[in-house]
Amino acid sequence: MVAAAALLGLGLYAAPPAAAGPSSCDYPDCTPGILPHVVLGAPCDHTTYFVYGTADYDISFATQPGRLMFCGSPRRYEPRWFRSPPMAGIKDENSLCTEYPEYYVAQAPDGLFLVCNAHDGRQVWERGDT
Repeated sequence: MVAAAALLGLGLYAAPPAAAGPSSCDYPDCTPGILPHVVLGAPCDHTTYFVYGTADYDISFATQPGRLMFCGSPRRYEPRWFRSPPMAGIKDENSLCTEYPEYYVAQAPDGLFLVCNAHDGRQVWERGDT
């Protein structure tokens, strides 16, 4: 009993878990976990969480410096880097996204890839990896 009380007491002084990102963010600039130096069309391996990257200038693909990309897996193919639709920063899964055009993308606070989709009379942020 004493040991349990001691452990409970220690729990009160433990640091809270770190958040994956800011509580309010409407742009890619404040979104954590965006990888630098990705190459359009190159293989990647994270299609569910922290899927975003930025490209360096590459004359062969005529990308702009800092161009936002995402790691996606087209049907029956290995994942690779694609140009990203416009990104709305950090949003909550299943929250309304009516202030954004359909197919905008975002990242959940835990890093989950989200897409703004409309169906059943609602427009909400849904998983982008399905």
